[in-house]
This record gives sequence, structure tokens and C-alpha cells, in this order.
Amino acid sequence: MKGKPHNIYLVGPMGSGKTAVGRRLAVLLDKQFLDTDAEIEKRTGVDVRYIFEKEGEVRFRAREREVIAELTGLDGVVVATGGGAVLDPANRERLATTGTVVYLETSVDALVQRTRSNKTRPLLMNADPRGVLEQLMTARQPLYEEVADLKVETTGRTVRAVAADIRERLAAAP
Repeated sequence: MKGKPHNIYLVGPMGSGKTAVGRRLAVLLDKQFLDTDAEIEKRTGVDVRYIFEKEGEVRFRAREREVIAELTGLDGVVVATGGGAVLDPANRERLATTGTVVYLETSVDALVQRTRSNKTRPLLMNADPRGVLEQLMTARQPLYEEVADLKVETTGRTVRAVAADIRERLAAAP
């Protein structure tokens, strides 16, 4: 999107491929890749799951807001955001005004498949991960769509194909 700063922000639910696609896209665009969850873990010295368990989601979201405020101040980066980053209006505003936001849209079935063996996702550590994913998508999808400049389907597609698609769409944008 011409006229916007040169940052690319990936939003979407957990399991949509933000980190994997972001890494690949950064290589294709010759930009630095950053991941908000990884930045939080680096700064705290503990993983996101631990923060959720010990401090709760509210404190995690405050840490996430701080990290997003810093990362959106950079130029020339590709940033993978956490799945819930769009819940905070300040995050949505920062993302929308400091770069191009790409929503990685993914079906709930694909999300269930991609996250089923992952034990690091605190919101899915329960008896009904599918139900949780469905609830999260109901609440968050309108926010992903509200903030997105581009929407890219990832279901059934490889990381390479999605990253190449994003690169092509960014180059073709007016």
C-alpha cells in the first residue's frame, strides 16, 4: 500500500501461520522479522504460557501493548502479532497507521489441525480446543477484518505460497 510506512503486520488467529509466513515474507522483502510473543518472552525470560498462568491474560495483554507500541515505531519490519493483539483498540490504531496489516484468514478446521499437538497455547489448554477456537474467531474475526489492508486465505496453502501471494499483492497495491 503506497504512502504507508514500510512495515508489514500479520494478524489472525493462533495457528494461522503468522510466524512462519512472517519469517518467509521478511526474507522475500529483505526486512527484519519480529514476533510479538517472542519479544515478550525475550524481555521477561519466561514463555507466554507461564505469563498467562502466573499473571493472567490481562497482564499479558498489557505487556503485548507495550511491545506493539515499540515495534510499530520501527521502520522496515515484518511483525507477527499475537492472535489477541487486535482486541486492544490502541493496538489496532497503531498497526493501521504505521504499516500494512495483512489478515491471515484460516478455517477453524485448519486451526484445530495446526494447533492440536501444540502445548504452548494457554487458551487451548482445556477439554474443548475447537470450541475455544470457534469462540475466539466469533469475537476476533470482525476486528481482524476491520484493521486489515489485505486478507489472505491460508487454509490448505503452504507458507511459501502464502508469503509469495502477499509479496505480489503488496507490489501490485496502488
